[in-house]
Amino acid sequence: MTFTAQILTLYPDMFPGPLGTSLAGKALEQGKWTCNTVQMRDFATDRHRSVDDTPAGGGAGMVLRADILGQAVDHALAQQPDAPVIAMTPRGKPLTQRRVRELSAGLGVTILCGRFEGFDERIFEGRDIEEVSIGDYVLSGGEMGALVLLDACIRLLPGVMGASCSGDDESFETGLLEYPQYTRPVEWEGRIIPEVLRSGDHAKVEAWRKAKAEADTRLRRPDLWERHGGASNPPPSGARRTNKED
Repeated sequence: MTFTAQILTLYPDMFPGPLGTSLAGKALEQGKWTCNTVQMRDFATDRHRSVDDTPAGGGAGMVLRADILGQAVDHALAQQPDAPVIAMTPRGKPLTQRRVRELSAGLGVTILCGRFEGFDERIFEGRDIEEVSIGDYVLSGGEMGALVLLDACIRLLPGVMGASCSGDDESFETGLLEYPQYTRPVEWEGRIIPEVLRSGDHAKVEAWRKAKAEADTRLRRPDLWERHGGASNPPPSGARRTNKED
């Protein structure tokens, strides 16, 4: 089964871009995934191939027109009817590793890349489109977000990573940040690899890694720690108190 990425964009030359190199590029050459672009301007009806217009109600910038987007999405659905359609937008739900795994297990994905001030809201009312964000910041367009989403999916395709288990302990796979990593030399600028990692005791190494992953997540990403269920655990100091009636 070949994973098919279909991208609706005003800048098709941006693809495959960095996905044409490294593991993703090798997988592309081997036919493990394909990359097809759709130029949204092809669905414009005027001689200037306009795809946007001024915001209703006034304001700065331009908005992508629903009628043009609708035709582009319909074309994409005709080519790939079983693939989910995802719009890259800061107004979407945050992309998660769970959702990436779901997408990578399917036949592919169609990605709608926004530009300017975004999409006419009616496109989401008229078509089944999932809105996704890669972070709480604003980019010049959805293409960079599409590359991020595709990279996350492609690396999980069968045969892309060298070992099938090589990504199992990475950040977000278990709901936690990944534990710290070390390699040779043992000593660098006076800093030494933790002794437990040099002990050869696999049970101790596993316990150390689990503890470090939990500690780092609690410190660096309390939001992840809370979702993981750590917030329901007693604080390390054991300072939680219970009220007792006299």
